[in-house]
Amino acid sequence: MGLFDRFKETLSKTRQTFTSRLGAALRRRKIDEDVYEELEDALLSADVGLETTTRLLEAVQKEARRQRLETADQLTPLLREAVVSELGEDACAFALDDGLTVILVVGVNGAGKTTTIGKLAHRFRGQGKKVLVAAGDTFRAAAIEQLQVWADRAGVDVVRQSQGSDPAAVIYDALQAAKARGVQVLLCDTAGRLQNKAHLMAELEKLKRVIAREVPGAPHEVLLVLDATTGQNALSQAQLFRDSAEVTGIALTKLDSTAKGGFVIAIRHELGIPVKWVATGETIEDLQPFSAQEYAQALFADV
Repeated sequence: MGLFDRFKETLSKTRQTFTSRLGAALRRRKIDEDVYEELEDALLSADVGLETTTRLLEAVQKEARRQRLETADQLTPLLREAVVSELGEDACAFALDDGLTVILVVGVNGAGKTTTIGKLAHRFRGQGKKVLVAAGDTFRAAAIEQLQVWADRAGVDVVRQSQGSDPAAVIYDALQAAKARGVQVLLCDTAGRLQNKAHLMAELEKLKRVIAREVPGAPHEVLLVLDATTGQNALSQAQLFRDSAEVTGIALTKLDSTAKGGFVIAIRHELGIPVKWVATGETIEDLQPFSAQEYAQALFADV
């Protein structure tokens, strides 16, 4: 299955709602204010968000006037291109260094950090990289065990300690092991509790200091995992981590389980952080680099 087909399948729930409303708007023969209102409803139904929806429609209206378009069906390619423009240029999924690349994975509990780490480990190992995983979420015993299960599936080792251990000590041990074993990619899990935000963010800062001290220039990536089913609510989580952890990219999970997939469009502009990875299913192979063009084509596939 190609990338477009994967995106099309992943966005099926979002597309069902979005295209039915979009199709109703575009069936009108003449472009008028009612058409733009229905386009607005279609975008909001996909959880694009009011600010981003307004910006998209302004771009479409401006281009429609420039081209002197008359019928509503002519607006489809304009809206699709506006979506691609809003998403910006595709970011490199990950630029791995020749030596050790350290990736710090952050996000709230339940967002899919563990599965994302397992899928990344599987992908990098499939590329011939030597991969190691650090079980830095020591707050929950279940987190350590779940990470071990996914690491076993990916065929990579885990550096772990008991529940309640100092996460920085786990990461330190993992860094030493990675350097000693000639590891090329170290994936570091972190705690995701938000009940005490100040403590969590202080912990992340400590982890980053430990990593930077042991591997100059690291972490090379801080990957924020977001649950797509939470839609616009995920943006507030992202803002918290962006401001505290210097996030370099986003991995979206559960996009296939929601009709709110339009919120992806708002992420780049509102957060200034590129979407780098998208989970397209539940198996270990179901993780793909994000493509704005493929996403837009899949979203408009049935229009």
